[in-house]
Amino acid sequence: MIWDPFYECMDPEERAELQVRRLRETVARLNVNVPWYRDRFAEAGVAPEDIRSLDDLRRLPFTTKDDLRDTYPFGLFAVPPEECVRIHASSGTTGKPVIAGYAREDINIWAETIARTIACGGGSSHDVLHNAYGYGLFTGGLGLHYGGELMGCLVIPASGGNTERQLMLMQDLGSTILCCTPSYALTIVDTAEEIGIDPGTLSLKSGLFGAEPWSEGTRETIEERLGLSAHDIYGLTEVIGPGVAAECEAKAGLHVFDDHFIPEVIDPDTGEPLPPGESGELVFTCITKRAFPIIRFRTRDITRLDVEPCECGRTQPRMERITGRTDDMLIIRGVNVFPSQIEEVLLQIEGLEPHYQLVLTREGRLDNLRIEVEVSPATFSDEVRKLEALEEGIRERVSSALGIRVDVKLVEPKTIERSIGKAKRVIDMREEA
Repeated sequence: MIWDPFYECMDPEERAELQVRRLRETVARLNVNVPWYRDRFAEAGVAPEDIRSLDDLRRLPFTTKDDLRDTYPFGLFAVPPEECVRIHASSGTTGKPVIAGYAREDINIWAETIARTIACGGGSSHDVLHNAYGYGLFTGGLGLHYGGELMGCLVIPASGGNTERQLMLMQDLGSTILCCTPSYALTIVDTAEEIGIDPGTLSLKSGLFGAEPWSEGTRETIEERLGLSAHDIYGLTEVIGPGVAAECEAKAGLHVFDDHFIPEVIDPDTGEPLPPGESGELVFTCITKRAFPIIRFRTRDITRLDVEPCECGRTQPRMERITGRTDDMLIIRGVNVFPSQIEEVLLQIEGLEPHYQLVLTREGRLDNLRIEVEVSPATFSDEVRKLEALEEGIRERVSSALGIRVDVKLVEPKTIERSIGKAKRVIDMREEA
């Protein structure tokens, strides 16, 4: 199903004309209403009338999360706060959060892009949408909620936590679409098995999973154990929330809804735009939002773009699954390591559960990486010699994949803390050493 064929299947040349017009209008409005942007445009030597093609996008300045914090709370709003109808905020762990404002028109745009997201995942007005993303300042819950209602789904606003109750609701109400983080989907599987529910007997047909990087191996695990089709979705508070991009049933990348959000991929070191197919940092420019349009926001997420049409019929560019973040990248003895690389290896090894943590320590001047991973109950009951062999096998495979030596510790089932939101994969103890 395609929610809005006019925009999602638009001729690329027509879409480019639409994007340029909307971009020029947005830059003109920011130039009048947001002093911070007016100053940055002047410093870059660019005026609204200079925007004549998409190539002129590179002339505009970047916006970073630090800029949003420096202008907290309303410094980048393009309308007065009294013209907003809602506030959301990022889930930062230190300092002030990033505040995003929404005018009435922005809420409507958001619901529209989420309806597209649900359609990408095979959803329709006949579905029961179980929304286990967190409600509140986090964008996940209310974003999927309003989009589900626009689609015409029966929306269950379950939010996060109380997993046994969630399972009861899914059983009793016949939920067909599950919306949550990938790590919480795994928690749902574990809880179901603990209380004697076969996850495969649920009515779920599709899952919309996002808010954290996840591997193809995690997708296969979720699909096998929940008996559904797992789809990657993408968004971030600074741009709008979920609803920026979504994976269709072809599962060949996430369609970016670029009639609202123009994507770029840049070299994270030089800031220069990269051509389609090259991996780099993802950047977004909002061209339809009224209250909080953001120009060339550096997401820190690593991906690549594919501009070829998809077999589903959509012509919008696709972004590859996020492989990591520039600020989540671990540098271990001079080697760049992303948690997703390790996850991909672990999920290929029989006898392990999809729950792990990466513990960073420092001995003298050297950083060490220890991987703590749960084994399955059957594996844990094996004799010590077999567990030692498994541990050594994991160590060899991960070390070979990363190019550095790592330590591995097998832990009992159910000992790594389960997530009801974003999973905490990295424990950095280097500053304590």
